[in-house]
Amino acid sequence: MIEFFARKTLQALPAEMAHDLAIKALGGPLSAFTRAKQIQHPVELMGIRFPNPVGLAAGFDKNGDALHGLSKQGFGFLEIGTITPKPQAGNDKPRLFRLAADEAIINRMGFNNKGIDHLVQRVKHSGYQGVLGINIGKNKTTPNERAVDDYVHCFAKAHTLCDYITVNISSPNTPDLRELQNDQAFVDLLSGIKAKQLACAEIDQKYTPVVVKISPDQNHEQLQFMVQQIKDIGFDGIICTNTTIDRPNTLHSDAELIQQAGGLSGKPLLEKSNQTLKWVRQCAGKNFPIFAVGGIIDKEDARQKFELGADLIQVYTGFVLKGNHLIKQINQQLTSENKTRP
Repeated sequence: MIEFFARKTLQALPAEMAHDLAIKALGGPLSAFTRAKQIQHPVELMGIRFPNPVGLAAGFDKNGDALHGLSKQGFGFLEIGTITPKPQAGNDKPRLFRLAADEAIINRMGFNNKGIDHLVQRVKHSGYQGVLGINIGKNKTTPNERAVDDYVHCFAKAHTLCDYITVNISSPNTPDLRELQNDQAFVDLLSGIKAKQLACAEIDQKYTPVVVKISPDQNHEQLQFMVQQIKDIGFDGIICTNTTIDRPNTLHSDAELIQQAGGLSGKPLLEKSNQTLKWVRQCAGKNFPIFAVGGIIDKEDARQKFELGADLIQVYTGFVLKGNHLIKQINQQLTSENKTRP
């Protein structure tokens, strides 16, 4: 009940102010009032045991500042970030917009974060014992031809502190970032990161799986190329998908909101994200690890993801709108069906 009223109060505030207050609350003692039981429905993937298959997507807690409270929401795993080597302010405000009539959010945050060194310290001192992913990116001022330097820098700093690393090359809010998904730039970037992963594994005696987060705005041919390269170079999984720059003609919110630049998440993303998931599963084969995210607002949305071949799912906008009740609903449905995949 307290969690419900707190969420409704935050939803009455400007979007980014509400988000910042939620992070502060979850990072402190107030988080005790929103705790929820973690339902056990374990999934083994990439050599990791996930207590249940419902995780928090990157972008909610960029800096690892709220691990204390997020660990009590019932998630099977958390993903923090996107983090970059140097702190950066992100894009100009306002940059976060609610589309309440569509159960959606538009954001153009632009990788605003406190830098990898801050995140490392937060994780070290958090006491968090659950499954953790860290999402890494490049600084806005780093040219694409030097992007690999930023990714391997973050990987080296973070990989011993987490269970897996996510390579974010699909955010629409950093200029030219998505160009790293194309052709030789993609191959060169992934090859450099893979080399660093293997080198760190030898030095630190810890192999940290790496997954690649992709855009829902790629066509089938582009996806086939990307999936093949991800597999051939030896990456460990794929996250489908980031936000979309498309604006479906089914949106009901005010035109001024719909026309805001940035990535669209929430319910209107579901169909496009699901199509990408379907294609990626076909290209990747039956057993390649896939995390699904995008448009999950209720347990039926989650069911669709699993039916299309997801091994794990992540929520963000759904968590903002529905709170930890959504996590409970999805896991209860899975438990009643006694399966994680069809």
